[in-house]
Amino acid sequence: MEYKEIINKSKYWESSSDSDLQVARDLLKSKHYPQCLFFCHLSLEKALKAIIIKDVKIYPPYTHDLRKLAEITGIKLNLKQTQILDKISAFNIAGRYGDEKLKFYKEYNKKTYAEKQLKVVEELILWLRKESQKKQ
Repeated sequence: MEYKEIINKSKYWESSSDSDLQVARDLLKSKHYPQCLFFCHLSLEKALKAIIIKDVKIYPPYTHDLRKLAEITGIKLNLKQTQILDKISAFNIAGRYGDEKLKFYKEYNKKTYAEKQLKVVEELILWLRKESQKKQ
């Protein structure tokens, strides 16, 4: 990819990540907690894909696996951060598929849980972006 194309695509994914994070906040306010968690996953996925494009200069793979995407960025995560990625990845799967969706909606339909996870995702995205800038 040429530099201009890299920047444009990276900015697209970053902007889309920010938009999805705002949707997650709005869903939290409107008491749609499972949907909030699903959009937390989308936002984090897109933030990672933006970093992949900008830093690795490849188009990100078609996957929703946050750990795999984080590995591609080359940013070193600690154990806690890796566990967070695994937990947030589960929101994507559970938010999409049949029986898992029903279980997910029953288990995670709690304001305090959604608030906590949204805060964790916001902080992780900020940290990832700062780490990415250090590589420049």
